[in-house]
Amino acid sequence: MRLALFSLMLFLGGVWAEERRAMRELYTDSFPMDVGAWEADWEGKREAVKSRVMLSAGLWPMPEKTPLKAVVHGRVEREDYTIDRVFFESFPGHFVTGNLYLPKPLPEKGMPGILCPHGHWPKGRFMDAGAESAGTKEQLHSGVETFVSGARSPLQARCVHLARMGCAVFHWDTLGNADSIQIADHRSGAQEGLKGSEAGRWGLYSAMADLRLQTNFGLQTWNSVRALDFLESVKGVDKGRIGVTGASGGATQTMMLTAMDDRVKAAFPCVMVSTAMQGGCTCENGHYLRVGQGNVDIAAAAAPRPLGMTTADDWTVAFDTQGFPDLKALYGRIGKPDNVQALFATQFKHNYNQVSRAEMYLFMKRHLGLEKASVQERDFVLSSEEELTVWTGEHAAPAGDKVGKVHEAELMKAWADLSDAKIKPLLAPKDENQLAESVLVVGEAWRMMVGREMPEEEAVTGVFLTYSGGLVVGEVRNQVAGEKVEVAGRVPREWGGRVVVDLSATGAFEGREEEVMEVRPKLYLAGAKENPCVKEETKKEIDSWKAWSGYTYGYNSPLLMRRVHDVLAVLRALPKLAESAKLTGGVKEVVLRGEGEMAAVAGLAAMIAGPEVVQGLEVKPGGFRFAKLTSQWDTGFVPGAVKYGDLPAILGLCAPIRLTVSGEERMSEVEAMYGAAGAVNEVSWGR
Repeated sequence: MRLALFSLMLFLGGVWAEERRAMRELYTDSFPMDVGAWEADWEGKREAVKSRVMLSAGLWPMPEKTPLKAVVHGRVEREDYTIDRVFFESFPGHFVTGNLYLPKPLPEKGMPGILCPHGHWPKGRFMDAGAESAGTKEQLHSGVETFVSGARSPLQARCVHLARMGCAVFHWDTLGNADSIQIADHRSGAQEGLKGSEAGRWGLYSAMADLRLQTNFGLQTWNSVRALDFLESVKGVDKGRIGVTGASGGATQTMMLTAMDDRVKAAFPCVMVSTAMQGGCTCENGHYLRVGQGNVDIAAAAAPRPLGMTTADDWTVAFDTQGFPDLKALYGRIGKPDNVQALFATQFKHNYNQVSRAEMYLFMKRHLGLEKASVQERDFVLSSEEELTVWTGEHAAPAGDKVGKVHEAELMKAWADLSDAKIKPLLAPKDENQLAESVLVVGEAWRMMVGREMPEEEAVTGVFLTYSGGLVVGEVRNQVAGEKVEVAGRVPREWGGRVVVDLSATGAFEGREEEVMEVRPKLYLAGAKENPCVKEETKKEIDSWKAWSGYTYGYNSPLLMRRVHDVLAVLRALPKLAESAKLTGGVKEVVLRGEGEMAAVAGLAAMIAGPEVVQGLEVKPGGFRFAKLTSQWDTGFVPGAVKYGDLPAILGLCAPIRLTVSGEERMSEVEAMYGAAGAVNEVSWGR
């Protein structure tokens, strides 16, 4: 008896040992393909990967595509190909810069279009290792490059030969490289003066940018989408024969664009796809991107379209046995075994050398209808920076407010405005059809951010140990996830099947309400002062790109979402908890309560569980809104929360569950959603 009461006191005081769930890291963890999900429903898994990539990139739903206003000028003539200078607007006032390579003469029956994102090579599109450099000489001496021109710039070599094969090739800049000067460095970190929450007052890496899922990765990916739009607009390009290929960071963009956009018909990402390190740059990482999936899954989203890859003596070194067999098996199961291939060239360091390029040329020749094209590279005239730059006397480079902090803030505002134009109408549906769209878009975004569905009944266990006075303690386990939740409760003398799950109550239970079983789960890291993060320096260098929150939340669910996972397990285990307390008759009604940020936890859990599991939701937000948070490590911080309507949207999406909101003014989003669901009378507003 004394031991039982002592255990209960420890629980209520928050002293029990806290379970520590592993935090994943991009450099040290393994990211195998989710083979089971692909085997169960490969088309469904492919759509799930596509949706998660779009979410992470801040492109769910896809913003309106504003006019490109493309400028093509300053043609450079070569013997059998041409090079044009190109710039266009991916967002109003934000320029994408690059070069368009075309065959000479143009094919009479149209030509494939190939996108070439360049990755993290020195000077990007302007790369030139130099004729006398040690690197150039080593490449030539080893035989991996035949010509000085290719050794100096494998980027130009790729574009030139694809044009010679009969393709239109667009080679464009990543942020802060070559002619992309409006945001000088995509690894800059949070900028002083760009940490506000009002429109036009925040920049990349800030809390508000993260709350809206505005990242370097997202901007880079949007630029890739618009690059594809531009390529399709080029006269003579066959829209049914679009390919994309890049290495390293360029391979990351190849994977992401292919996963998102079905217009890509063939993809060849080099030296990137693996179960090891997933991409070290901020332009390769985004919030939620690799929660429940890795690069092999993202590459697999190309299926059944042709997919080719290469490896090297880098993080892809073991791909032949870790990752590729799973891709090969997938393509075999769907009847396209010849549509996936890989060159295992682990004798070379990280590269896109002539050996790898030759494999890519054969791939594109086969899959893009280039039967007569030669894959044998020939020497070419290396183009100088002066010949490639898009900024000339006639077309001056952006300056003044079009570059730097002012431009960055205006760009974030333009992005937010285009996003809000799609999402805000969904927060005010007028009928069931519009509500269905709200659930499909906004509701699905929140579900992806939670990253967990209601567990199956057989996946969860729950047991109470009964003590005197009706007070009980016990645990709930999600055996599939390997997670445990400690719970305390109060058992009524006579039970009517009603359960109250209170996420915010503390201290001793008061009284003994008849016919109601009360359950208080001790949620993950109860009492924590901040979100857990992978490395301690993340807390110390918040303004550094190396400490950017996307590196944590790209691989791990935020703390608040992990608590939602706990609540879902507890909700599923309620009948088992009641049975262990010798309460008969079954659970007939569940009411979920939460205060402060726990109101969001309760709302999300109720939304996912649905009215079949939760019949009542009672919240007292106390003014909590995600938009008020200024630190990415706040316990309530959830990337994307502001973009998708904040707390009012969560509560509105709970319709038609009976909802009581205390201490708040009426929320128009809640009333609109409940009204559209025909459940306006299920909402009450209390003091």
